[in-house]
Amino acid sequence: MTQPDARIGLCFLFPYTYAMADIGLIPIAMAGVMAGAILALVPGLHVYNIVGIAIILAAHGSLTFSGEVMAMAMIGLVVGWSTLNVIPAVFLFAPDDASAFVVAPAAKHLLRGAGMQAVLLIGAGSLSALLCLVLVSPILDEMLRPLRAILQPHFGWILTAICGFLILGEWPRGNDLAPTPVRRLLSAWAWLGAGLLTFGLSGILGFVLLYRSPIALEAAFANLLPAFVGLFTVPSLIQTLFFGRQPPLQRIGHFDLPPGLLLRGTLTGVAGGLFAGFLPVISGGIGGLLAGHASAQHDERVFMISQGASKVAYYAGSLLLLFVPGLTLTRGGMAWMLSTLYVPYGWRLYGLAVAAIAFGGVLAFGLLIVLSRAAAWLSPRINVQALATVALIISCGITAGFTGLAGLGILAVAAAIGLIPIFVGGRRMDCLGVLLAPMTLNFIGVAPEVARWLGL
Repeated sequence: MTQPDARIGLCFLFPYTYAMADIGLIPIAMAGVMAGAILALVPGLHVYNIVGIAIILAAHGSLTFSGEVMAMAMIGLVVGWSTLNVIPAVFLFAPDDASAFVVAPAAKHLLRGAGMQAVLLIGAGSLSALLCLVLVSPILDEMLRPLRAILQPHFGWILTAICGFLILGEWPRGNDLAPTPVRRLLSAWAWLGAGLLTFGLSGILGFVLLYRSPIALEAAFANLLPAFVGLFTVPSLIQTLFFGRQPPLQRIGHFDLPPGLLLRGTLTGVAGGLFAGFLPVISGGIGGLLAGHASAQHDERVFMISQGASKVAYYAGSLLLLFVPGLTLTRGGMAWMLSTLYVPYGWRLYGLAVAAIAFGGVLAFGLLIVLSRAAAWLSPRINVQALATVALIISCGITAGFTGLAGLGILAVAAAIGLIPIFVGGRRMDCLGVLLAPMTLNFIGVAPEVARWLGL
């Protein structure tokens, strides 16, 4: 008779083994992929907010799905949403924090008529990252258990180092031809100062949301929604509204992707995404930052592949960690929400989760090809300012619907901060101070003192 460990190993080599054993749960995950794909097309709408509503309804008995059904649906939602939300990021310039890095290179492709190619490059990284998660799933426990024991006492200074890495990445960029030394100094510090200002102001906003949020308690699951929409989505849409120009006709067809470029971009992206998913309170944007620095010097295509891989590795990987038997790490918003009602247990459900990621990734990439083709056909035929206006209204409407007038106020403040990198200088990733600043100071034990100093 085959030993249990051998059966477990077999199911990871052939995910359909578990899929056939629990044939009713895999279609639920596939339905989740399709629902996530639809949600991904709405600018400013995060899958976490929809799941937050479902969790609240389930807690009050309005939804009576079993824990296994909810777990499979959430895996599908995460895979579908994180794979396809690249479409509004490329064609509407409306990224979330994990997609902010791809806006500039994707915009170049869009203006060259290669927007669909940009989407598929990022999507190829996403699909490859899901394949990597499937391949490493049998040894995740052995990999991460000793790593957690080593790193857990040092999370505080690791987060501090990440903040330092983000800030030090802002190098002075000035006009060396300015007529006086003072003007050259001011010119050099304009960009650097804008980056520091963005990080500092977004950090203060993060403290406000953490210690004295104006969001109503019943909407607490969407506490960060207005901040992230304001910091990342709205500024890009405003920029498009005032300065955007109609993209040319887009080329729709095949493109060459050397395997070496795909492998390099995937490995750097997966490393960055899993690092962000493994550490507490780190968002997918930090994974993209690390992956971008590791790949940006090679090739623009490698960079975009790494961003797609990092994003999906963060969202899907952090949720998968909750399923690993004996590890059960709660990382990322989706895992936290699911764990409030149900904690997956056992190798059977872990195998199902891996199977759902494998089949869901194939379905999501197929949907990405179809929907990106449609977006590429539509984008040069629709007025870009009108499209940005509609997307802006949708983003603000979603924020108001989830968080009310208080959320719109936060969105306005966050948008003002998010416009600094666009109109003054600095990188958009400095907006991640909204999470990094309060959480890092909280880990090193001084956040309450800083909050008191801020009057919170």
